[in-house]
Amino acid sequence: MTEIAFSKINIKNQDLDLLKKIIKSGWLTHGKYTSLFENSLARFTKSKYCIAVSSCTAGLHLSCLAAGFSKGDEVIVPSMTHTATAHAVEYTGAKAIFADVEPITGNLNFNLIKKKITKKTKGIILVHMAGLPCEISQVRNFCKSKNIFLIEDCAHALGTKYNNKHVGNFGISGCFSFYPTKQITTGEGGAVITNNRAFYEKIKKLKAFGIDKDINERKKQGDYDVKSLGYNFRMTDFQAALGYKQILSYQNNLKRRAILAKRYIDNFSNCKKISFPKFSKNNSYFVFQIFIKNRDTVLQNLKEKKIGVSVHYMNPLPKMTYYKNKYKLHLKDFKNACEYGNTNISLPIYPLLKISEVDLICKTIIDMVNK
Repeated sequence: MTEIAFSKINIKNQDLDLLKKIIKSGWLTHGKYTSLFENSLARFTKSKYCIAVSSCTAGLHLSCLAAGFSKGDEVIVPSMTHTATAHAVEYTGAKAIFADVEPITGNLNFNLIKKKITKKTKGIILVHMAGLPCEISQVRNFCKSKNIFLIEDCAHALGTKYNNKHVGNFGISGCFSFYPTKQITTGEGGAVITNNRAFYEKIKKLKAFGIDKDINERKKQGDYDVKSLGYNFRMTDFQAALGYKQILSYQNNLKRRAILAKRYIDNFSNCKKISFPKFSKNNSYFVFQIFIKNRDTVLQNLKEKKIGVSVHYMNPLPKMTYYKNKYKLHLKDFKNACEYGNTNISLPIYPLLKISEVDLICKTIIDMVNK
């Protein structure tokens, strides 16, 4: 049987030639491609400002710092997400408060969030799981009325929209990931978008040691000041160039993902043992997720047949030793997240995937669950 990879990076030869040129130039940071990438992402998401950073985790951390989260504050996060979402809160000294998630979508909604609101709540982080947008309107309105910061974890969601607006534009910031399995990649890397000038300026300084002037803003070489503590969360220029070239053709990438998603849905629609979210034109389809009983057995069988799949994610954060012990958490309070973790499989949906390969993946899984 032909091997089917979980993900494939679509980097063209001319892109590699550009990276070679940048590396040979010796101008590996502070170059023009970081600005080009930031400007292109801002245009694509229709946000006012964009800052390239070293990872989505760094972007979330910077957003939490810029929001002023600190010891004594509480920030609500989904119980089912990558650990980076909660870690970003913990880095500031604030406390991550876990809310259970919706079945199938794995997202938060306002009814789940409001159970966790206290006088200490200073922020909410929404995660658009697997590229499917959260129901944002009620959460956003509540945050505005209570002066609570809303941050969007868009690690899975480049190209995802809600009410015809790109996600990441509803809160004070949106944070994106360009890890190798994501829709576009810079190796490691991330970005923060915002429509708030003051917030943008804060993050811009925080990501580069707290330095008050970019290289091109300094009247004298080496003349800058540091007025606050900062970090080294910059993206290299050759990483930015790689992302810049991919964002230029990303609309075609999105269209192909939608075609593949529809094919998965057509193939699985008559199998009652397999659940999945209904098709959404607003979903950027980072992966195509299905939910089945006896998931681990199916995963093992797929591995033996050399079909690449993944899990996003297996263990809810309240199950992780650090959070479970620190906050004395009980999994009975996160039933949906546990069910989600026990049953989800992420199927490949990258543009280089063939329709015939989707059909083979579906047939293989349907045959397994019908045994």
